[in-house]
Amino acid sequence: GLGPENIPDLVRMATDEELRWAYSDTLEVWAPIHAWRALGQLRAEAAIEPLLSLLDEAEGDDDWVMEELPEVYGMIGPAAIPAITGYIADDSHLDWARITAIGCLEKIGTMHPDSRDTCVAFFIRRLELCKDDDPTVNGFVISSLIDLKALEAAPAIERAFVADCVDLSIAGDWDDVQVELGLKSSVDILQRRYSPLFDTTAQSMTEERAISPSFSSSEPARKRNIAHNKAKRKMIKQSRKKNRRRK
Repeated sequence: GLGPENIPDLVRMATDEELRWAYSDTLEVWAPIHAWRALGQLRAEAAIEPLLSLLDEAEGDDDWVMEELPEVYGMIGPAAIPAITGYIADDSHLDWARITAIGCLEKIGTMHPDSRDTCVAFFIRRLELCKDDDPTVNGFVISSLIDLKALEAAPAIERAFVADCVDLSIAGDWDDVQVELGLKSSVDILQRRYSPLFDTTAQSMTEERAISPSFSSSEPARKRNIAHNKAKRKMIKQSRKKNRRRK
């Protein structure tokens, strides 16, 4: 029964600090989550800027913000692109908060195909500035480009790897990215990585990859999911250290 007339109250509820940090065993603590989900369903453009403020305010302790806001912005849609790209480009924000914003932009590009090229173009521009960004941030930009199947980004991605500006724990190395984008096969990469001296080893590994579920074509995707969680924890720890220094 919620409608546009409820958007101002939903924004207030979604950003209310007393509700967001209420005791975990109360019903009140769930109110902001339901509010921002409703705002997403209503495609509430009025919520774009207020919800972005949650990224900094969460201070790395609110997994709900990190996991859910990409879905919310995906529902709100392309109208959120200018605010999100501006947020990502502003390095005064904590790295983990910008990484969450990268996920928001990726989700918009995924859910709204007409906006996909705009999102990809922004990510490519960020990689052109890779030396000015944290390698982990660059790694998540590349991960989003992979999920957006952005073959046109391959030259920019390769340059970022050549410049040694990418955290390899996020999307792997340049070879891994080429496999994910479909530019090379995993068998080609294996054959290149192993010298002729180890032809027997390379052949056995190639055969094992072909028959074993643990070497399925989804292996890189699983690797990135695991790396995402590890990197997220790393970002949380870093943000806490920065906050302690500020205090």
